[in-house]
Amino acid sequence: MDEHIVILVIALIVLLYGYISKWLARFDISGPMMFTGLGLLLSPLGLHITQVQIDAEFVTILVEIALVLVLFSDAALLDLKLLKQSWKLPARLLFIGLPLTIVAGTFVAQQFFSDLPLTYLILLALLLTPTDAALGKAVVSDPKVPKVIRSTINVESGLNDGIIFPILLTVVALIGSGVEHAQGNGWIGYVAEQIIFGALVGAAVGYLGTRLQIACWKRDWMVESYQNLIPIALAILAYYLAEDFSGNGFIAAFFAGLYAGNTSEMARSHIEDFAESEGELFVLISFFIFGLAFVPITLPFVTVEVVVYALFSLTLLRMVPVMISLIGAKLDIATMAFIAWFGPRGIASILYVLIVAHEMETIKGFETLYAVVTVTVLMSILAHGLSAQPLANWYAKRHKAE
Repeated sequence: MDEHIVILVIALIVLLYGYISKWLARFDISGPMMFTGLGLLLSPLGLHITQVQIDAEFVTILVEIALVLVLFSDAALLDLKLLKQSWKLPARLLFIGLPLTIVAGTFVAQQFFSDLPLTYLILLALLLTPTDAALGKAVVSDPKVPKVIRSTINVESGLNDGIIFPILLTVVALIGSGVEHAQGNGWIGYVAEQIIFGALVGAAVGYLGTRLQIACWKRDWMVESYQNLIPIALAILAYYLAEDFSGNGFIAAFFAGLYAGNTSEMARSHIEDFAESEGELFVLISFFIFGLAFVPITLPFVTVEVVVYALFSLTLLRMVPVMISLIGAKLDIATMAFIAWFGPRGIASILYVLIVAHEMETIKGFETLYAVVTVTVLMSILAHGLSAQPLANWYAKRHKAE
């Protein structure tokens, strides 16, 4: 692998997309669709200009940073005042819909992949449960869609991967140690520790970092252009501090953004600028790496069962649990279906596969799991990318934005 060639290619693709991005948007061709497609084109499956290993260290770091920045910026742009008034919908999705999705995903996986151990099937369900708002960006950023709905989808996307991550690590540890069934309640304490310390560290970094930024700005110590660099520093600081204090770094990044974006209007505006430029760049590069590295290595393991399960994962296994969780929330069927459909799979699932590959030091034995994740994310990039703006327009016509 020549990393310099990969970097050069990424630079050229960013330039190309930058020049024609508005034109592509007319055809509902999203950034993730474009970058994944070009990654496939340049991979061994296409022109074979370059290739990269799925477990290469720079790939892991790049995708990890991308997820941290996405969580931070998504949380910062949440309206906390609105969330306080309408927390019930996200809570339903996270505490009812999410567990139901994992259980349903595991159960159906047993029907398709009965030769795999139960822990592997649970791992598969965990890999495919997190959602990625970036793939349905038109939905969460379109002011025509009611704020409550946009906020609900954004909060679910921001929190579910952080909640699932420590559970996933626990299952990976069980598989690595050869244990087929969890014994005792030690893992519950571990998960609680990851969530609590992650949230506390993240909140502290976000609040103190923003206070310091405001103080320095008032004293005229800062050059204005540097304020757009503050978000990336705070997000990464929150992540690594939380990891050092036995917390979950991704949860920390989310809470850091939540506090930074809701304690200062000035900080919020700069985070928004950052999210639309530097933050999105990392996300798009991650999708390019997905097309370049993930798809070629897993394609030989794609079977009919893999494709059908991936289709189920994007539809029934996601939508039914979500709609069940929203029963009694006084929403019409169209709204329930709208929220249920926009559960794209993207950056978090890709990162989780990297983590499993890194922890297990081999893909042997996990080929089916990786193939399912790859096909599901590919389907999601296409299906949610093409449907985001049309469905946002359709829904907005029937529900006046509030």
